[in-house]
Amino acid sequence: MTLSRADLLRLLEDNRLAPSRALGQNFVADPNTVRRVVRLSGTGRGDHVVEVGAGLGSLTLALAESGACVTAIERDRWLVPVLREVLQERAPGAAVRVVEADAMELDWPGLLAGDDDWALVANLPYNIATPLVADLLDTVGQVRRMTFMVQREVAERLVAEPGGHAYGAVSVKVAYWAEAAILGSVPSSVFVPRPKVGSAIVGISRRPRPAVDPAAVTAEALFAVVRAGFAQRRKMLRRALFDLAVPTGAFELAGVDGQARAEQLSVEQWGKLAAAITSLRGERLP
Repeated sequence: MTLSRADLLRLLEDNRLAPSRALGQNFVADPNTVRRVVRLSGTGRGDHVVEVGAGLGSLTLALAESGACVTAIERDRWLVPVLREVLQERAPGAAVRVVEADAMELDWPGLLAGDDDWALVANLPYNIATPLVADLLDTVGQVRRMTFMVQREVAERLVAEPGGHAYGAVSVKVAYWAEAAILGSVPSSVFVPRPKVGSAIVGISRRPRPAVDPAAVTAEALFAVVRAGFAQRRKMLRRALFDLAVPTGAFELAGVDGQARAEQLSVEQWGKLAAAITSLRGERLP
């Protein structure tokens, strides 16, 4: 049911379409890859799945094969009618709705209303992958699980642990809300056009509760400290956080070495430091 490379190239040619670099489009042209992503996602009959960047429907069709109820989001207005035709021809009667929208501007709670257990399964456009994942974790609690393809470098940043070169503010955000891992590699040869770098499949599972107790420090206060720390990651924390006017004794109260650098702190340590700062200041961080 899914699209082969020949199918995808024919659709592009027949409809005088070309992948948009501005929209970060790299279409999957391999049935085995999309079925692998669906299998790794654990998606099955009746599950509610949202797909971002549906493109010409390669992954959408594989999701439909699983019996999931799919909401396929596509921003490109030239692709949307072709996507609808592909689904009508190859998956008639499947529980798939196509939404023409920019995923970064969607009313997500409204779109997903009616169910509190959604999975995101997608070949994410590379230019929105990081901010989209961060926004969904921050604001869309209905999305409980994510399984998506993304460029390898982005994948490594999302799942990085303290001490690694890829570890950054977004790594802390992911760890705060969820558990994450790279589930496998994807060669560049399966995409049209072929990207210069390989991709990876990332799995994210939302925690029942954040890694840092919100009663001790709010997410807003925590990430104000995290952003400040990573903004000057080459500096020791005492200097990197200078603009926050960290109260005397905050590092000692938190049990955090002020000479450490941002990439050395776990999400729990960031939480202790942010809690100590807010406690000693007696007010919220800016």
